[in-house]
Amino acid sequence: MIYLDHAATSPVRKEVIEEMLPYFSRKYGNASSLYAMGREAREAMEKAREQVAAVIGSNPNDVYFTSGGSESDNTALKGIALANKDKGDHIITSSIEHDAVLNTCKFLEENGFRVTYLPVDRYGFVDCADVEKAITKKTILISVMHANNEIGTIEPMANIGEIAQEHGVYFHTDAVQTFGKIPIDVEKMGIDLLSISSHKVYGPKGVGALYVRKGVNIRPLIHGGGHERGLRSGTENVAGIVGFGKAAELAEKDRAVEAGREIKLRDRLIRGVLKIRNSYLNGHPTIRLPNNANFYFKFIEGEGLVLDLDGYGIAASTGSACSSKTLEPSHVLLAIGLRPEEAHGSLRLTLGRETKDKDIDYVLKVLPKAVERLRKISPYKNKFDFKGLKGEKNV
Repeated sequence: MIYLDHAATSPVRKEVIEEMLPYFSRKYGNASSLYAMGREAREAMEKAREQVAAVIGSNPNDVYFTSGGSESDNTALKGIALANKDKGDHIITSSIEHDAVLNTCKFLEENGFRVTYLPVDRYGFVDCADVEKAITKKTILISVMHANNEIGTIEPMANIGEIAQEHGVYFHTDAVQTFGKIPIDVEKMGIDLLSISSHKVYGPKGVGALYVRKGVNIRPLIHGGGHERGLRSGTENVAGIVGFGKAAELAEKDRAVEAGREIKLRDRLIRGVLKIRNSYLNGHPTIRLPNNANFYFKFIEGEGLVLDLDGYGIAASTGSACSSKTLEPSHVLLAIGLRPEEAHGSLRLTLGRETKDKDIDYVLKVLPKAVERLRKISPYKNKFDFKGLKGEKNV
């Protein structure tokens, strides 16, 4: 299997597993207990907190562990909305956010809040002028993801953060796809809240974190014994948190070298795929995640292409893993201007640590065959001369 769906999840690194194992057996104490085993678990958690904080340039005390990116997004948006409703009822976000943000915004709209969904350009960029224009006296939060999980476009965080600070508005970003892959500095970027997840950086599933700048007015979603300094009650997943910390440490240590390696593979993959007639790159050509390549192919269905590639031993996706089973076209691709039939013809290939040159060679050998086969049985086949039609210029 050639695994090219690292934006969906990643395999747990050997070093991470080794770090976690003792906390399933010998070191199984509850981190809230006062005796030695509890203190041992607490110390391991605090070390992990420092490891995660180091990746984003924050104070460890501002990092709160959660069950993952979706919980972090929900806590950030609902927590800010509930705590600041006396100041305002308006939230600004983008039209290409992850469903964890978009569906939370819909929930808040159902409960009396107003949400502005900013458009994006054909590359997926939010216009900072649109952000500033959308701010009102009732705006309490701006939430724009660091980089899009489908098309990989990296948003202008520092510029948006500066606008938020100038207007006294909290700024949240979903950094699930960027954590450990590109530089993050919550101070330089003016970020007040930041969501991250362990399993995107070769850590275990079911654990993540939310950065909350000191002084931010936020309410908890989960009430109980007051764990995580009152923001997230519930017995801590010590083994998962320890694994997350180790994964974060390794990701930051390897980040610069690994990003450079993946960019070379990504760009070679993009050049090769765009040689296929009527194929197009989604997202910005260069201002994108190091490991992300997203395409659409005219006259085929992306679901069929994913299944065909699976038969060749290649794991890929058509978009976000969280909604990959839906038959609806990607809201991200529609937002950047694709027609529904074009959005349905998308393919996302996301590379990882184990991706090699030979894997790219194999994909570039197999993919044209798969596309050609699917086009021959396509319902659009009468509109496409497979032997003679010169393909449009690929962009």
